Amino acid sequence: MNGAEPLLDLASCRRRQDRLRRHMADRSLDAVVVVAPEHVQYLTGHRWDARFSPLAAVLASGDVLLVCPDRPVDQAAADEVRTYAAKWRSTLRNDQRAASAAVFGDWLAARGTARRVGVEFSSCPPHVTRWFGDAAVEDIEPELLRQRRRKDPDELAVLQRAIDATGAMVARAREVVAPGVSELTVFSELQAAAVASCGEMLTGTGNDYASGVRGGPPRSRECVAGDLYILDLGPAYRGYFADTSRVIAVDRRPTDEQQAAWAHACEALAIVERIAKPGVRCRDIYEEVRHWLATANVGSWSSHLGHGIGLAVHEGPHLNPSWDDVLEEGEVIAVEPALYDPLLRSGLRIENDYLVTAAGLVNLSPFPLGLAD
Repeated sequence: MNGAEPLLDLASCRRRQDRLRRHMADRSLDAVVVVAPEHVQYLTGHRWDARFSPLAAVLASGDVLLVCPDRPVDQAAADEVRTYAAKWRSTLRNDQRAASAAVFGDWLAARGTARRVGVEFSSCPPHVTRWFGDAAVEDIEPELLRQRRRKDPDELAVLQRAIDATGAMVARAREVVAPGVSELTVFSELQAAAVASCGEMLTGTGNDYASGVRGGPPRSRECVAGDLYILDLGPAYRGYFADTSRVIAVDRRPTDEQQAAWAHACEALAIVERIAKPGVRCRDIYEEVRHWLATANVGSWSSHLGHGIGLAVHEGPHLNPSWDDVLEEGEVIAVEPALYDPLLRSGLRIENDYLVTAAGLVNLSPFPLGLAD
């Protein structure tokens, strides 16, 4: 993190730049400028935390600029690395974006006028766009999000480390979850397990750690015998998010209703594994699972079925009828059927992460699903 070393393969970053340039040619864009940390990382291999404001620019002519805080990085998928002063006498400046944008502006001025520029409309501020003069500006973010759906091998390697960390977290949870143990204790133990698995600080701590409810952050509340504990775990390793869920019966004695609901949700995962492949509409997968879960004797379900994961914990494709996405080879999806009912104290959600291949789905999170072990 913070530029110490590349977090992604630099040759793969160059290939991503080439893919972006092909889109730039289609749109007659002279330049693309990205400021979101995930897109700076995606294209150059480096990431900084939220205290800093790096920037990357890709020119149609081939040059790539990386503007980073304080010190130049030794290796980056960039033709030129420039720096801005992020600190004065070790005090962080509050005008980080203005400072990095000024460095970019000087670089751009030496290269002539850009007529059409792509930026992320959701995050690129006037500090940056003021340097474009009269150039036409269009939103590049939808295209970047589309390209991010299909993961390159270097991304898959990083994602797998994050997913493996969830396996370590679940294994630790099975050791520590018990009546009388606080949710904050569980959270602390699971974070330690993830850090030990990853071998470095996490870039995200992941999702739901509240016991006896559908989800939420950890509380001081103690686990209660009879409750189901939904652990929706999404640690991020080097900016890439896993997203898996396991359910543990707090006293390891699930009721007949809880066990039956668990089996029904597991069969929903099996349905997805049978039918999902490139070219299949996500809405159709959703409908198959919706019909199946509606036959459960206990519990109901009305949420999404899943989503892509990567540089965001929720990204395309969306297994959700509010979108009309189609699966593509190379995507990584989280699939999370669930059933909720007060009788289940208060429900369960089981989630696996899958790679979409030409032959179907490959389970990237094959660790145990059981309520008791």
